[in-house]
Amino acid sequence: MNPNIEYEKFTREVYQKLLDADVVKTTEVKHNVKLTGKSGQKHQIDVYWEYEIEGVRRKVAIECKNYNKAVSLGKVRDFYGVLIDLNNVAGIMVTKIGYQEGAKKYASHYDINLMELRAPNKGEGIIGETTLNIDAKIRHCLFLVDEEWAKAKNLNFQQYKENLDFMSNFDWPPRRTPIRWSEATHIPLGTKDRKIRDGKGQTITTLDELDRKLPEKFEKESDFTFNFLDAYIDTTYWGPVKIKEIKYTHEIKKQTTVISIDAHEFIKAILKDAESGKIKLIVMKE
Repeated sequence: MNPNIEYEKFTREVYQKLLDADVVKTTEVKHNVKLTGKSGQKHQIDVYWEYEIEGVRRKVAIECKNYNKAVSLGKVRDFYGVLIDLNNVAGIMVTKIGYQEGAKKYASHYDINLMELRAPNKGEGIIGETTLNIDAKIRHCLFLVDEEWAKAKNLNFQQYKENLDFMSNFDWPPRRTPIRWSEATHIPLGTKDRKIRDGKGQTITTLDELDRKLPEKFEKESDFTFNFLDAYIDTTYWGPVKIKEIKYTHEIKKQTTVISIDAHEFIKAILKDAESGKIKLIVMKE
């Protein structure tokens, strides 16, 4: 199908929709009409309609330019030549990209309405935005490492804490108050399983059992701690690590999300007045 003819039919459909919604009763908006001018010359009009208001017959002709560049002064001037030869016909020119400045000045002087008409691009159908604020409560399971044991094993947990501080800079969403792990007593540790064993390797309890033992009021309080005398967890990096406490704590993370209300799928066309910049979103059923 010829893309220029498709654009002309698209224009006819849009203006039919606009006029159907108007209080003015119009005749059918037609595509590819031949009109004879005062000179006797026949002119091909891309889109044409007539209507009557207060007893006066009005006629409108649309010249369609399916261009991917700004319309030049010459094209507007050619269209004006057609309008002058016709009998009292108002003119509208439509294109997809826009018009050169000379074309705008010329059209304004001779009362030719310049419009931009095209299908919407992605993101141009946004008709509103709403902000959603979410406070997410995150539960942390933190461990107090036995420092004397760690020192005897020549394990540097202070360096690990500083590494946690560095990694927390990349948290998203950002924390309201960044956690300074290098100054914390209890820290997160990656574990191979959820078992807590004694020095002989026997299972004392599990993290799942501790979860079930948390008091109901814990949800309203900041933390709850379990104490141990001889307990180890099997970590992914250091292997078995001796711990003195396991502390459960809460952190509130605030996340703000902007949700766009996008009517892109329902908008058939964007019609823009090239002079005023006023935009109309045209919604049409398929």
